[in-house]
Amino acid sequence: MSANSADRARLLDVVLVKAGRTKIRYPAELLHDDGTRIVVRAPWAGGGVRDFGFVRFEPGDVFTEYYWRDRWYSVKEVRAASGAVKGWYCDITRPAVREGARLVVEDLDLDLWRSGDGGDVRRLDEDEFAASGLARTDPEAAAAATAALDALEALARGGGFAALLA
Repeated sequence: MSANSADRARLLDVVLVKAGRTKIRYPAELLHDDGTRIVVRAPWAGGGVRDFGFVRFEPGDVFTEYYWRDRWYSVKEVRAASGAVKGWYCDITRPAVREGARLVVEDLDLDLWRSGDGGDVRRLDEDEFAASGLARTDPEAAAAATAALDALEALARGGGFAALLA
């Protein structure tokens, strides 16, 4: 395998799908894939700064992203360009699917944030989740999504994600 082939083998396109459409797609470095959990690293893929009020994602930020093939969430550790941990952004998703050099993840609207110091844990977008109608169209998926959010919140409030991400 040539050096360029080896480099390409370490890259994945992360594809975040929402309501059947691609929401965002970005290249990421594959760090680990054990058949259950996939870990990638990528720079902030948004255009410019995104200010949520409780955290700002901006050029230079680096995301180490953890996806599972058997869990209904992903956890993204967010670091500033300086290396300081800003926090963890968690997406509630269907289990991840790796298709060759593509990692496809279906976003189910619910999110959770835990600040780097652990002092701020917040559930996000519960109104979007309710408006999505998933509880009506796929009650089993809606129940799995809600259970995943509850489990992540318990971890976040109980000391963080260190054991989960180790």
